[in-house]
Amino acid sequence: MPQAQQPSYTSHFTHSLDDRNRLTIPSAWRFAHDADDVLLAVPQNGRNGNYIAVLPPAEAAKLRAKIELVALSDDAGQDFIATYFAQTQQLWFDKAGRISINAELLAHAGIKGGDKSGEAVLVGGFTKFNVYNPACWTEVQASAVKEKGETMRRLGI
Repeated sequence: MPQAQQPSYTSHFTHSLDDRNRLTIPSAWRFAHDADDVLLAVPQNGRNGNYIAVLPPAEAAKLRAKIELVALSDDAGQDFIATYFAQTQQLWFDKAGRISINAELLAHAGIKGGDKSGEAVLVGGFTKFNVYNPACWTEVQASAVKEKGETMRRLGI
Protein backbone atom coordinates (compact mmCIF):
# COMPACT_ATOMS: atom_id res chain seq x y z
CA MET A 1 0.00 0.00 0.00
CA PRO A 2 1.56 3.37 -0.99
CA GLN A 3 2.25 5.82 1.80
CA ALA A 4 0.48 9.19 1.67
CA GLN A 5 2.80 11.97 0.65
CA GLN A 6 3.66 14.45 3.39
CA PRO A 7 2.69 18.05 2.67
CA SER A 8 5.43 20.42 1.52
CA TYR A 9 4.93 24.02 2.60
CA THR A 10 6.70 26.35 0.17
CA SER A 11 6.43 30.02 -0.77
CA HIS A 12 4.76 32.73 1.32
CA PHE A 13 1.36 34.40 1.30
CA THR A 14 -0.10 37.51 2.91
CA HIS A 15 -3.69 37.13 4.06
CA SER A 16 -6.03 39.17 6.24
CA LEU A 17 -7.75 37.75 9.29
CA ASP A 18 -11.51 38.09 9.37
CA ASP A 19 -13.47 39.44 12.33
CA ARG A 20 -13.45 35.97 13.95
CA ASN A 21 -9.66 35.54 13.74
CA ARG A 22 -9.90 33.10 10.84
CA LEU A 23 -7.05 32.93 8.39
CA THR A 24 -7.32 31.36 4.95
CA ILE A 25 -4.66 28.75 4.28
CA PRO A 26 -3.27 28.53 0.73
CA SER A 27 -5.05 25.82 -1.24
CA ALA A 28 -1.79 24.06 -2.14
CA TRP A 29 -1.11 23.59 1.56
CA ARG A 30 -4.55 22.57 2.76
CA PHE A 31 -5.23 20.12 -0.09
CA ALA A 32 -2.28 18.07 1.16
CA HIS A 33 -4.32 17.29 4.29
CA ASP A 34 -7.23 15.01 5.06
CA ALA A 35 -10.45 16.63 6.24
CA ASP A 36 -9.91 15.39 9.80
CA ASP A 37 -6.24 16.41 10.15
CA VAL A 38 -5.43 18.40 13.27
CA LEU A 39 -2.56 20.90 13.20
CA LEU A 40 -0.72 22.23 16.24
CA ALA A 41 -0.07 25.97 16.63
CA VAL A 42 2.97 26.67 18.80
CA PRO A 43 4.19 30.11 19.93
CA GLN A 44 7.84 30.68 19.03
CA ASN A 45 10.31 33.40 19.96
CA GLY A 46 12.55 34.36 17.06
CA ARG A 47 15.60 36.61 16.87
CA ASN A 48 13.58 39.17 14.95
CA GLY A 49 10.28 38.86 16.80
CA ASN A 50 7.72 36.31 17.81
CA TYR A 51 5.72 34.11 15.46
CA ILE A 52 3.43 31.08 15.41
CA ALA A 53 4.75 27.75 14.14
CA VAL A 54 2.03 25.50 12.70
CA LEU A 55 2.89 21.81 12.78
CA PRO A 56 1.09 19.25 10.60
CA PRO A 57 0.27 15.85 12.12
CA ALA A 58 3.64 14.27 11.21
CA GLU A 59 5.64 17.07 12.87
CA ALA A 60 3.34 17.13 15.89
CA ALA A 61 3.89 13.36 16.23
CA LYS A 62 7.69 13.92 16.39
CA LEU A 63 7.20 16.47 19.15
CA ARG A 64 4.84 14.14 21.00
CA ALA A 65 7.42 11.32 20.90
CA LYS A 66 10.00 13.59 22.56
CA ILE A 67 7.54 14.74 25.21
CA GLU A 68 6.61 11.15 26.02
CA LEU A 69 10.24 10.49 26.99
CA VAL A 70 10.21 13.07 29.79
CA ALA A 71 9.92 11.25 33.12
CA LEU A 72 7.09 12.18 35.45
CA SER A 73 9.73 12.59 38.15
CA ASP A 74 11.48 15.32 36.11
CA ASP A 75 9.83 18.31 37.79
CA ALA A 76 11.54 20.96 35.65
CA GLY A 77 10.69 19.02 32.48
CA GLN A 78 7.07 18.60 33.54
CA ASP A 79 6.80 22.29 34.44
CA PHE A 80 8.18 23.24 31.04
CA ILE A 81 5.76 20.90 29.25
CA ALA A 82 2.80 22.29 31.19
CA THR A 83 3.63 25.93 30.53
CA TYR A 84 4.61 25.32 26.89
CA PHE A 85 1.53 23.37 25.90
CA ALA A 86 -0.77 25.69 27.84
CA GLN A 87 0.13 28.22 25.13
CA THR A 88 -0.50 25.95 22.13
CA GLN A 89 -3.69 25.41 20.17
CA GLN A 90 -5.03 22.59 18.03
CA LEU A 91 -6.26 23.79 14.64
CA TRP A 92 -8.28 22.30 11.82
CA PHE A 93 -9.60 23.58 8.52
CA ASP A 94 -13.18 24.73 8.22
CA LYS A 95 -15.14 24.14 5.00
CA ALA A 96 -13.73 27.34 3.51
CA GLY A 97 -10.10 26.29 4.16
CA ARG A 98 -9.55 28.61 7.13
CA ILE A 99 -8.04 28.07 10.55
CA SER A 100 -9.17 30.01 13.60
CA ILE A 101 -6.29 31.25 15.75
CA ASN A 102 -6.93 32.28 19.35
CA ALA A 103 -6.31 35.83 20.56
CA GLU A 104 -3.39 34.82 22.80
CA LEU A 105 -1.38 33.33 19.95
CA LEU A 106 -2.13 36.30 17.71
CA ALA A 107 -1.00 38.69 20.46
CA HIS A 108 2.19 36.65 20.94
CA ALA A 109 3.01 37.14 17.24
CA GLY A 110 1.94 40.79 17.20
CA ILE A 111 -0.87 40.11 14.75
CA LYS A 112 -4.03 42.16 15.10
CA GLY A 113 -7.14 40.03 15.18
CA GLY A 114 -10.83 40.45 15.78
CA ASP A 115 -12.36 43.56 14.27
CA LYS A 116 -8.94 45.14 13.59
CA SER A 117 -8.54 43.32 10.23
CA GLY A 118 -4.93 42.36 10.81
CA GLU A 119 -2.67 40.90 8.18
CA ALA A 120 -0.52 37.83 8.60
CA VAL A 121 2.23 36.36 6.45
CA LEU A 122 2.15 32.58 6.08
CA VAL A 123 5.66 31.33 5.35
CA GLY A 124 6.47 27.84 4.18
CA GLY A 125 9.14 25.95 6.08
CA PHE A 126 8.84 22.80 3.93
CA THR A 127 7.80 20.48 6.81
CA LYS A 128 5.71 23.10 8.64
CA PHE A 129 4.66 26.70 8.19
CA ASN A 130 4.98 29.85 10.27
CA VAL A 131 2.63 32.78 10.75
CA TYR A 132 4.29 36.20 11.16
CA ASN A 133 3.14 39.76 11.39
CA PRO A 134 4.33 41.52 8.21
CA ALA A 135 6.93 43.74 9.93
CA CYS A 136 8.53 40.77 11.67
CA TRP A 137 8.65 38.79 8.42
CA THR A 138 10.42 41.71 6.71
CA GLU A 139 13.08 41.68 9.43
CA VAL A 140 13.49 37.90 9.27
CA GLN A 141 14.05 38.11 5.51
CA ALA A 142 16.63 40.90 5.83
CA SER A 143 18.54 39.04 8.52
CA ALA A 144 18.44 35.72 6.66
CA VAL A 145 19.74 37.26 3.43
CA LYS A 146 22.79 38.63 5.26
CA GLU A 147 23.54 35.26 6.86
CA LYS A 148 22.48 32.93 4.03
CA GLY A 149 25.87 31.48 3.13
CA GLU A 150 26.97 30.83 6.70
CA THR A 151 23.59 29.38 7.67
CA MET A 152 23.58 27.03 4.67
CA ARG A 153 27.06 25.78 5.60
CA ARG A 154 26.02 25.28 9.24
CA LEU A 155 22.94 23.30 8.19
CA GLY A 156 24.89 21.27 5.65
CA ILE A 157 22.78 22.40 2.70
